[in-house]
Amino acid sequence: MLSEPATARSASKLLPSLGIILVTGGLFLVGWFAYLWSKPEVPPYRYHVVDEGAVGKFENLGLSAFPDLSISKLEIRVDNIDKPLGVAYRATRAGTPPVLLFLENQFPEPISTMEMMLSETTALSAAISKHVPKDAVILAWWDTSRKLGLLTDRQMFFKSYVGEPVIAPTYWKDRYPSIKGYEQEFWGDPASDSEKKQFQQFADALVAYPNQGAKMLRDMLGSREAYAVVHVSDIYKLGLMRPERIDVAFKDFPLTGNVHGLNTQVKTWLTDNKYSSYTLQSLSEKMVRAFFLREGGGSNILLAKMLPFSNARPLDLEALQLVHKEGGYWIYKIPSAEEIRGRD
Repeated sequence: MLSEPATARSASKLLPSLGIILVTGGLFLVGWFAYLWSKPEVPPYRYHVVDEGAVGKFENLGLSAFPDLSISKLEIRVDNIDKPLGVAYRATRAGTPPVLLFLENQFPEPISTMEMMLSETTALSAAISKHVPKDAVILAWWDTSRKLGLLTDRQMFFKSYVGEPVIAPTYWKDRYPSIKGYEQEFWGDPASDSEKKQFQQFADALVAYPNQGAKMLRDMLGSREAYAVVHVSDIYKLGLMRPERIDVAFKDFPLTGNVHGLNTQVKTWLTDNKYSSYTLQSLSEKMVRAFFLREGGGSNILLAKMLPFSNARPLDLEALQLVHKEGGYWIYKIPSAEEIRGRD
């Protein structure tokens, strides 16, 4: 009989204790799952510096006209894979942030950036020095702008790392946030909120109809003399940013020396996949990339008219004035506000 009250008291103390333990454990599990849910995924690749030095150490890059640059050779590495997915070259000048100059992709899909031939970029910088006045401003995709800002003494409208869009294989889509964060951290020089907003306005202008898009570009620039530089690969990047406006795809084809055979392959792919126009980009001496657009899926936007798609001729574009072509790059003068009003 003496044990009954004692048992009751023990139970009364034990039950609240178990409740506290269970509640605490539950809160711990909830917190742990919340942490796992919010914790950014580890990026699937990393840049590894494998060589550094002055321009003379990298004669294969053809940068002798820029002797004050410092160059780093980087490999894009994934754990447990022996070979790099790509080899990149970054450049910097005293007091400037690093810039991705060129990437040799060794993977079937683009990683980090769309490939551009470095020889075309250096030739473009020389053309800009020749055709663009020193007091003019140049409007181009932010990555092109950073390269031209490093290789020319012209004023670029976009100067910082914007990081749009994320360029990576689609099966890494769940890791896009971690990729975006890693790239931003690695390259530094983040764009301000104002510059990011302006870049979105630039994208909106490129997906507008030509005359409207030209006016939008001019509204961004005020009264300054201004030029737009676009690259063939910009159409794909714009498609990633504005998929509701552009239906764009690309496919790589080997160069065999048979131009007729290449044209047949490209047109066959276009027809089989129900696209309406295409344009080509040289990736190397052995490979060409074709970009495809559907009718009504961006074929009438400003950027499509600025590029040599099979159903358009840049020389016929009236909204902007073609100044120069260099490989996959096209340079246009943006009309003044008075000229644009005269067309209305």
